[in-house]
Amino acid sequence: MAGVSQDNEAAEKGPEGSSTEAVPGDTTISRVKLLDTIVDTFLQKLVAGKSYERFASCYKHLHQLNPEATRWIYDKFVAQLQTSIREEISEIKEEGNLEAVLNSLDKIIEEGKDRGETAWRPSGIPEKDLCSVMAPYFLKQQDTLCRQVQKQEAKNQELAEAVLAGRRQVEELQQQVQAVQQTWQASSTQRAEGAVVGAKGTRVRSPRAESSRSPVEHLWSQFPGSDEAPSTAQVLVGSDYLQLPATIFCLQEWDSHPGHQTPGFVSWSCSQHCPMPS
Repeated sequence: MAGVSQDNEAAEKGPEGSSTEAVPGDTTISRVKLLDTIVDTFLQKLVAGKSYERFASCYKHLHQLNPEATRWIYDKFVAQLQTSIREEISEIKEEGNLEAVLNSLDKIIEEGKDRGETAWRPSGIPEKDLCSVMAPYFLKQQDTLCRQVQKQEAKNQELAEAVLAGRRQVEELQQQVQAVQQTWQASSTQRAEGAVVGAKGTRVRSPRAESSRSPVEHLWSQFPGSDEAPSTAQVLVGSDYLQLPATIFCLQEWDSHPGHQTPGFVSWSCSQHCPMPS
């Protein structure tokens, strides 16, 4: 037990003739360099003082026969051991991306120094911790939804105003169509009334028309109390000529006959009912 304690003390003191690097206590040192320093310190203590004696004690017969060979084997073993340890640690650093992780950790710590508020820490109560984590998220989502609802309501309001404007335009067009229709109906009624009044009214003949009277008009003028012969439309439509003598109907037939321009037909048609004027 005494020998083991002495060996441990020798390992803690470091190898003979070599000085161990002191780990700086400053927190500004990067964690990557700190890891490399720890590995170097471990390898130095691995080959601490009297480690060769412990190795030789394990191989007494070889050491007694050839001490130089035993020393060479020891040096070779220690060098190979250090190399393999360094390679394994390098592989671990590459697989875990330790350099980037440690650098980001240093950055987070540096940024945290300037932050006044304390970081979140679990309280130990699951309900409280869950609410403290999820409440800000749900509040943010609520604000987002409220903004979307406001945008949609504004869009709906614009669409409603556009629909109302379209309805007003349709109503105006309907009113314009109704006004045009009423105007057209009124003008049509006035034209119809004017045509009826013109049919019943007395026509004023000019001297030229008086000189170029037809035989029918000349025949009509022979009857007492008849200053002017009516037209065919007046004979058919006018209520004042319903009680006319047979001569009028004869004249009506003559007026509608294709050969009414022949004087002989006029004489023949009228001689049966009334004598032609001399």
